[in-house]
Amino acid sequence: MRTITGRRIAVVLFNLGGPDDQASVKPFLFNLFNDPAIIGLPGVLRTPLARLISSRRETSAQANYVLMGGGSPLLPGTRKQAEALEAALSARLPDDEVRTFIAMRYWSPLTEETAVEVAAFGPDEIVLLPLYPQFSTTTSQSSLKRWNAVYAGSGESRTVCCWPEAHGWIDAQAKAISHKMDEAGDRPIRLLFSAHGIPESLVTRKGDPYQEQVESTVAAVVAKLAETGRKVDHALCYQSRVGPMKWLGPSTPEALEQAAADGVGAVVVPIAFVSEHVETLVELDIEYAELAHDLGVDPYLRVPAVGTENLFIAAVTEAALHGLSRTGVAPYGPGCRGDWKACPCQAENRAG
Repeated sequence: MRTITGRRIAVVLFNLGGPDDQASVKPFLFNLFNDPAIIGLPGVLRTPLARLISSRRETSAQANYVLMGGGSPLLPGTRKQAEALEAALSARLPDDEVRTFIAMRYWSPLTEETAVEVAAFGPDEIVLLPLYPQFSTTTSQSSLKRWNAVYAGSGESRTVCCWPEAHGWIDAQAKAISHKMDEAGDRPIRLLFSAHGIPESLVTRKGDPYQEQVESTVAAVVAKLAETGRKVDHALCYQSRVGPMKWLGPSTPEALEQAAADGVGAVVVPIAFVSEHVETLVELDIEYAELAHDLGVDPYLRVPAVGTENLFIAAVTEAALHGLSRTGVAPYGPGCRGDWKACPCQAENRAG
């Protein structure tokens, strides 16, 4: 029975997830590579290939998670974000019952589990809010597609498809960057905005807006820094490349090599991540830090992910409230600037 008056609102936060411990590394990898958004083959071919890849990568991936204490910190970090968002929304909507839920794509709590929890809550309204600032077929679309396939409960749903230039998100990045630039002192540095890479063909052939949206995030952060009097030397690069396909570039290692050639240090900004996980704590903090040392890039500093920074929580709060004010699929703030086939907002407009 309802214990309060007003609406019952569910806000579902999407992220990739990460293994809890050493034993869950292999099944996590299998779920990742068995996603058709990651390997676009028919299931009869993709599933055995996913088993093979997850078996071959298990040991090396386990070693990376050992460096972080045995498992991924992504879920604990996302829980803190969810709690902060729920508190902020409850304060803004005192006559409604607001609950946040976490739906991970590749490990617990999996989307299927969360869908059952949301249905049991019995919401009147649902806001689907990916914790990926920039939309991509490999992240946001995959998460939303899975949700739509498994959720069978009540509530009118609307989707925040992306928020690449949300004010609080941009402000939080600029604030954290300024602190690291102060740490660098008078030494010459270059801001390296490092985003998770995707195959170039996803942009050129499938119309994925990810690259454009990452570029717009970078431009907004640089403009915000300029407002505070900081005109910065900066470059955009992409990390985490796997496989033989051509990926978006330059890669972060290539950007570090260029910094070394130009005689400048590096302040690395994880521009597509809002939480600490293996790509930040191992790839950026250990692997690329060692590369920078070998190349003579000094200083090498890394801006932390925004986490529960107040400016960022304010941004996702506004994104959720904006979602509640409408129906359908739409960005919060500026979204795609071009006509991208993979953009769900544009697809909805074309269908309408």
